Amino acid sequence: MRWQLMCWQDRCNLLKLCLMNIPHLDLQDINSLALDKACSQWGFFKLSGHQIPAGLIREVMAQTSQFFQQPRERKQQIARSAENAWGYFDAELTKNRRDWKEILDIGPAVTHGPLAGSSPQWPDQAGFKETMIELERHFHMVALELIRSITLSLGSDEDLTSAFNNHSSFLRLNYYPPCPDPAPADADFVPAKGELGISHHTDAGALTVLLQDQQPGLQVYRDNRWHTILPSEDALIINIGDIVQVWSNDRYQAPLHRVLANASEPRISTPYFLNPDYDYDYAPLTATLLEAEPKYNSINWGYFRSQRSQGDYADHGEEIQIANFSR
Repeated sequence: MRWQLMCWQDRCNLLKLCLMNIPHLDLQDINSLALDKACSQWGFFKLSGHQIPAGLIREVMAQTSQFFQQPRERKQQIARSAENAWGYFDAELTKNRRDWKEILDIGPAVTHGPLAGSSPQWPDQAGFKETMIELERHFHMVALELIRSITLSLGSDEDLTSAFNNHSSFLRLNYYPPCPDPAPADADFVPAKGELGISHHTDAGALTVLLQDQQPGLQVYRDNRWHTILPSEDALIINIGDIVQVWSNDRYQAPLHRVLANASEPRISTPYFLNPDYDYDYAPLTATLLEAEPKYNSINWGYFRSQRSQGDYADHGEEIQIANFSR
């Protein structure tokens, strides 16, 4: 018994060494200096005070779990395709490498832009559609409030929320099944062995609002190593994306992140990707150019989104990055 206790304590100590607490902010009392520090040093932070009902969060997790536990043939009935960006998919690529995950993408009907013709596909599951629409509504309000705060932290008085009046944001449900050969937590960018839930990447849009279960897996790259983010029951996880990096003229860096696979436990997460209108052109904000030259040419979101989404299906070539637009 004593030996078993020592082994358990050793495992706990090892786990603590691997897990990292990122900055924690409160949406009801956003401190500009703390937000600036979180965005400039991490690009990630936890967010409490979001006022999303606990009952809704429980229902989201239950509905998500129920959907992914269905047979593959049932899930394939609402499969995503190159013609329709919204639906179920289990063969996505990141950095030309197959992800160890299944997803369900839920977005609005698209009438123009690179995803024109796409329309949401809903599973035949009681309460599912209503639950996810309500979650999207809450996530969008949180995301826009954060955009207002980030704008102020950059010293700008521009109304950047207007870029999202006809937004192309979407909700994704992620399911990471147990993996017989997971890559180790300290694996290099391209693991010598084993699988990753998602390979390293930055998010293309403005920012991501993430709800996740209590199973660790999300990692952020900082100080030349991977940090596994410690889950919190009462907090969302926020990370900035490429658009915020461009707005900030590189003051804020969109963080490289990835997701580990797990040998014994599944993991569920629901990210909401805040994306602007397809016609939106973005560049460094005027306020960020008082003491520096612009580091990016203007970028059209519709073009960038179409080029990035092609990488979800192709296993060759290089994914487009904002570096392609640097001066």
